[in-house]
Amino acid sequence: MMHLRVSFNVLYILSMCLGFLCVMFVCLWSGTWRGGFAWDGSFLQFNWHPVLMVTSLVVLYGNAVLLYRVPLPWSKWWRKVAHAGLLLVAVVLCLLGVSAAFDFHSANNIPHLYSLHSWTGIVTVALFTLQWSVGLGAFLLPWTPLAFKSFLKPIHVWMGMAIFILGLISSLSGINEKLLLTLVGGNGSNTEPYNALPAEALFANSLGILVAMFGLVVLKILFSKEWNNTEFEQESDRPLLADAR
Repeated sequence: MMHLRVSFNVLYILSMCLGFLCVMFVCLWSGTWRGGFAWDGSFLQFNWHPVLMVTSLVVLYGNAVLLYRVPLPWSKWWRKVAHAGLLLVAVVLCLLGVSAAFDFHSANNIPHLYSLHSWTGIVTVALFTLQWSVGLGAFLLPWTPLAFKSFLKPIHVWMGMAIFILGLISSLSGINEKLLLTLVGGNGSNTEPYNALPAEALFANSLGILVAMFGLVVLKILFSKEWNNTEFEQESDRPLLADAR
């Protein structure tokens, strides 16, 4: 048991460090390499998009789904509230990130939703919003029938993992698409082409590696049954407010 706990602690601390690095790298990329931030329909507004999407769909989402694995002295009620609260922050941030991209496209007469990245991204955001809304009604409202909660639980867990994986795919494809569109080189351009691997390309590619590593560590923790908190696996008809005490 001690070996399992040490292994979990190492992986969990690693996930926290990787998540911090993901946020730091995407902020530096947008804030330094891409010129900063604004909310005026310009390229500076679009810079919010990668920051908000990586922070919400990858880092906050990953930490929210790990809450049921962390050995904290919290009741089931507090874990559910913390899980739903973190995901609510993630929902708000990712909707702001989508808005930043749509506003930028509209202001610059760029078509919406034409790339594979945008398709996977909008599907991920839609599923995430639906998942959070259904989860709130099913698992936090006291009048939800136990039979419905028990039926929905495995679907909710599977969908949670699927949305996280889709978030990773959308983030990685978005990083690559942004580099392909901005590092074009050529006459009149102040950037080197992507295939010349300028410093910005190396930095953004490193961000992609960090995102992938964070995702792999989170999925390793989630798929390791020895780290399950079995007392939280089954739903009961006991009022959640009673568990809060």
